[in-house]
Amino acid sequence: MADTIAVPHERRESLRGHAAMLVFSLLIAGSFSLGARAANLIDPAAISAARFVIAAAAVGGFALAAGPGLPREAFRAPWRYLILGGLFAAYFVLMFEGLKTALPVSAAAVFTLTPVMAAAFGWMLMRQRMTSRLAMALALGAAGSLWVIFRGDAAALMRLEFGRGEAIYLVGCAAHALYTPMVRRLNRGENPLASTFATLVAGAIILAVWGWQAIIHTDWTSLPAIVWITLFYVAIFASAMTTALVQYATMRLPSAKVMAYTYLTPVWVILLEAMLTHTVPGMMILPGVIATVAALLLLLKD
Repeated sequence: MADTIAVPHERRESLRGHAAMLVFSLLIAGSFSLGARAANLIDPAAISAARFVIAAAAVGGFALAAGPGLPREAFRAPWRYLILGGLFAAYFVLMFEGLKTALPVSAAAVFTLTPVMAAAFGWMLMRQRMTSRLAMALALGAAGSLWVIFRGDAAALMRLEFGRGEAIYLVGCAAHALYTPMVRRLNRGENPLASTFATLVAGAIILAVWGWQAIIHTDWTSLPAIVWITLFYVAIFASAMTTALVQYATMRLPSAKVMAYTYLTPVWVILLEAMLTHTVPGMMILPGVIATVAALLLLLKD
């Protein structure tokens, strides 16, 4: 009887993890669209430090006001959060630094390598094995994502140039991929809100120490409106919420499955850009959309 009860419960928890990552992919897409418009208007370390402070305040305030609070036990072995916060901070700083020179298309293509790196890190740290179906889903999702990014233009894909900005962002994506299995490896039973708050505080401290010159030399009162819009969006939605969503999903899904949802991000980016620029891509992207959806359906199967 115990076995028959446990299976539905595990299935339910798995589906919740998938739902969390679906929301994650949409929120991350917004940061690409806004980040590309603000990357050259403020130092990456300055905006990243500010976003971590705002995100930590939002998560901490929510936990105290409506959540389970921030129990002292959640902050045992604080070195764990320095590792997690450092990895998460590195991703965001290198993302903005890379977007200074990398073309948005090239950066999005680099981002699709994250699930493969997450699968490798998941095996090294957690011995999470990759089944043939999971490998096929990763390959199918990557192919579909690239097709969407280049709008079905094979010639554009062949012209992809891997420049300095792309190389910088690739290092950031590696940090993001390593962060995912590290959450599970270092977790000691803390609730997602408490561990998210501690991770964001640690990231803010690291960025404040590392980028203090950029912070004090930024003229915060003269920043364009798009920078402030980007800052608060990435702080609340693309930092606080996505950190919590990743930590929630990582406790329920293997690392490769968690990061596989990055394949949906280009689809969301194209939809957001269509809304912002009133430019609708052609039907040539439809095969790529179908491929990414098919990859996710493969991942939904146990």
